[in-house]
Amino acid sequence: MSGGASARASGGAVETPGSASVAGPPPARAAALPTPSSRAGAWAELLRLPALFTVPGDALAGAAAAGARPGPRTLLAIGSSLCLYEAGMALNDWADRAEDAVERPHRPLPSGRIRPAAALAAAGVLTGAGLVLAAGAGRPALTIAVPLAATVWAYDLTLKHTPAGPAAMAAARGLDLLLGAAATGGGTRAALPSAALLGSHTLAVTAVSRRETTGGSVLAPLAALATTGALTGLVARRRTRLPAGRRAAAAPGLSGSVPTPGVADALRTGLSAVYTATAARPYFHAVLNPSPPLTQRAVGGGIRATIPLQAALAARSGAGATSLLVAALAPAGRWFAKRTAMRKVSIT
Repeated sequence: MSGGASARASGGAVETPGSASVAGPPPARAAALPTPSSRAGAWAELLRLPALFTVPGDALAGAAAAGARPGPRTLLAIGSSLCLYEAGMALNDWADRAEDAVERPHRPLPSGRIRPAAALAAAGVLTGAGLVLAAGAGRPALTIAVPLAATVWAYDLTLKHTPAGPAAMAAARGLDLLLGAAATGGGTRAALPSAALLGSHTLAVTAVSRRETTGGSVLAPLAALATTGALTGLVARRRTRLPAGRRAAAAPGLSGSVPTPGVADALRTGLSAVYTATAARPYFHAVLNPSPPLTQRAVGGGIRATIPLQAALAARSGAGATSLLVAALAPAGRWFAKRTAMRKVSIT
């Protein structure tokens, strides 16, 4: 990679004692050195910080699906999810550094702003931290976190460029939702339908992302558009049987977080509509013109749609307050992306 090589060459020049007096004015040489702010920006880009706002909703939707009220263990599950998600981001760029040198030379590793060894070390440390946090949430949570971490590493190192790649990514997202259910104290069985719905959305987004640099695929965004429509119908439909915890909270004479039927229906329907609007429009544009820019926008739209989908799943489980909390992560994520000038988000 020419950009990375030039950065390293200029760095080598300033490391030689006395070279400044021969090679030119010191300020010109010093400008080649990465500043602390530029290093922080490179790490923020590597870890794709705006995408972090799509993570807490997994655990919260899982807790809602299991009929449990979020608590301290839910926070530990969220922390574990964030660490494992970021581990996957760092490992993704480490595994793809040769490919990115050709297709995405501006990224932190091929451009030389972050050393590959540092990215790999970060992935290992973040994975360990995620497992420790899951262990703090209890053995059931750790039982989910271990295969989740294994799926993340298997996807980035082996499965990403195989036909099993999208399924592996979908499995990771579904396991992340189950992690929240297990950590909060509810059973994971009740959360399986929500995990399957969230995993289906992730499967569709990942399938589209496989062509974001080359474009040319109409089938992937078309399938994602159809998946979005099907998921909207399933999520907007009233859940026939609430989890045990929600049924108890909704019993006569008992107070709980379950909203009245009219409010719950409106909340679920509204969040489902937001999910559809966020995902469907960029998918439709990519179907009409599967160019790389529009395919990348479709991927970004699918990622952003994850939050309203998580909120709709929580509302479907009868957790009105939790669904509103999750929904609030969407504007927070947009504000952060604008604040940090990182508006493009990718999962590849």
